[in-house]
Amino acid sequence: MKSIAPYIDHTLLKPSASQHDILKLIHEAIEYNFACVCIPPIYVTLANQLLQEHQTIKVCTVIGFPLGYNLSKVKVYEAQQAVLQGADEIDMVVNQNFIKNEDWNGVEEDIKSIRAVSKNKVLKVILETAHLTDEEIIKASKIAEKSGANFIKTSTGFGKGGASIKAVKLMKSVISANMKIKASGGIRDLATAQKYIDLGVSRIGTSSGVSIIKGQTSTTDY
Repeated sequence: MKSIAPYIDHTLLKPSASQHDILKLIHEAIEYNFACVCIPPIYVTLANQLLQEHQTIKVCTVIGFPLGYNLSKVKVYEAQQAVLQGADEIDMVVNQNFIKNEDWNGVEEDIKSIRAVSKNKVLKVILETAHLTDEEIIKASKIAEKSGANFIKTSTGFGKGGASIKAVKLMKSVISANMKIKASGGIRDLATAQKYIDLGVSRIGTSSGVSIIKGQTSTTDY
């Protein structure tokens, strides 16, 4: 079986995460050669410094997290700072208020504003699919691709539900082959992670990366 490690965004986004916790996460990412570490913005500089000699492991942080209803100009500032501090990848939360109001121009401009300042960085748009109807998932997925995102992502891990097979299938059905999907939220064991990879997901966002690699089941929340 192909190694699952390159699919994993090794994640720690709890508000109580200490520097010690982040250091542990980074060292685990190095040990298992995960795709990236996904961490709060405050730790981006630290992660960037520690991963200078491990450039296959990327530094990812979150923007507008976890609710997404920040003003776009606030998200833009967050993204600019993340890039300055050395983030390789940006996971932004889309404004679900725009989606629920059917303000699709608002959704598009929200994403484009971050694309403009993140330049050549990988941009992932978190839809929080558990809060959306099928039609909203389809429309938002199309707009994310149109707006220049590299990935659409299922969930923050802080909403009312995480990744689902149904949501991934909906997303995949309306995007091009150039667009990628990140499944996140509630993926805690190897069998579940493999199901998503078999569906064509390119990344798995999880704080259970080590357990997954070891074939164990984690009890973590994300």
